[in-house]
Amino acid sequence: MKKPYVIIHTHTAIDGNIDVMDLQEFKEASRQYQELSLDPQKQQFNIQAYLNGKTSTEDNITFYKKPALNENADPVPKGDYIADTNASMYYLSIDPRGELAFEDNSYGYGDVASHIVEVLTEQASHAYKDFLRRKKISYIIAGKDQIDYEVMLDKLYNHFKIKRMMVGGGGTINWSFIQNDLVDEISVILAPIANGDPNGHRFFVAREPYSTIKASAFELKSVKQLEYGTLWIRYTVKRNMKK
Repeated sequence: MKKPYVIIHTHTAIDGNIDVMDLQEFKEASRQYQELSLDPQKQQFNIQAYLNGKTSTEDNITFYKKPALNENADPVPKGDYIADTNASMYYLSIDPRGELAFEDNSYGYGDVASHIVEVLTEQASHAYKDFLRRKKISYIIAGKDQIDYEVMLDKLYNHFKIKRMMVGGGGTINWSFIQNDLVDEISVILAPIANGDPNGHRFFVAREPYSTIKASAFELKSVKQLEYGTLWIRYTVKRNMKK
């Protein structure tokens, strides 16, 4: 399998919460997070794509709307649909059953126009794939019932020539990548905030059947103090974590 270099890059409160908080420190940490990953002048990772899970995409882009499907659409050709292989950036969205209601085929995140690529399983309907084709949104099929991350990364590397990519959460996606031994680097933007919410979304979340609870260790690469009390902490995955 060929795969991109994978960086998990997420900003979080010191209690591990990745939810939005109405605090200046959160806003500044969010700004610095985006600058490090996507700002053309300040970015540090040289990524060509960034990936979010379904919940993160619903929260930030599609807002839980329902896609306008044509249930009488003719069956689409089998396999993947590649609408753009020359984009300067790609937004990769995990959507196993095909439910996200994108309005356009690109998304401006951090002032970068990014072509949308949906990652589906075989559970996605013909009507949904027809919806994506009408929007000229690329999609790849990676798995029967659940996302096969190795197949996904191989297709992203070969179809779109993605050599470096960022995983931006949520916590279930982040932990699934760790447990599937597919992460090369972890980058944490740690804001000096917390709210103690026991139901808040976390940096890492084990969730069956995607991943399990398992104590894991990482190796510190660097720590840098940023503005407004924010820390930028980078880790590599310890060799003894490998399967």
